[in-house]
Amino acid sequence: MNYWPLAGILVVVLGFALRINALLTVSAAGIVTAALAGFGPLAILELFGEGLRKNRFLLLVFLTLPVVGVLERHGLREHAAGWIARMKGATLSRLLTAYLGLRQVSAAIGLTSLGGQAQSVRPLLAPMAEGALRDATSEERRHDARAMAAATDNVVLFFGEDVFVAFGAVLLMQAFYAEHGIPLEPLEIALWGIPTALAAFAIHAVRIRRFERRLGLGR
Repeated sequence: MNYWPLAGILVVVLGFALRINALLTVSAAGIVTAALAGFGPLAILELFGEGLRKNRFLLLVFLTLPVVGVLERHGLREHAAGWIARMKGATLSRLLTAYLGLRQVSAAIGLTSLGGQAQSVRPLLAPMAEGALRDATSEERRHDARAMAAATDNVVLFFGEDVFVAFGAVLLMQAFYAEHGIPLEPLEIALWGIPTALAAFAIHAVRIRRFERRLGLGR
């Protein structure tokens, strides 16, 4: 067995340890691995092209993250926090519960990319949650608010996307049941996901409210 291609792992470790650009590090590791596995330059280029063709959605990540970075550099997070802080009726629980509902509805109809940790939680939801704290300015409370904002997105996406009939997990469940002689349509599985999604919404909404009270912000 040829162990030399595993040197690509070392390239990744060194790149991250030296804080080199992540995309450059991973690309270099892929080239090193393919070269040590016996692939020529044209074959390596073909592998990269085939990978991008099969995973075209990754191009959206490469476009979205630079845009978010530029907006953050020009004060997006500060403006989001200030906007919420100026709204008298905006509380932490109301903000996160509203996001919980909107995110669940969008995930249920297949629009999972409308939210997410990189494109919405970090640049918008997390600073808005911090802004809702107002005078609660301790660093620990700010970190707690960011964590709850991130958890809210994770919870609602995990259960909300199972309501969408064309979601991969729904099709996987259909295939699993079919292998065991239980024919089911994706719509049937998605419909059974609705009660779970509603329960997840209610439970997490209560968690948000309790979290707000624990910070001493709610009544």
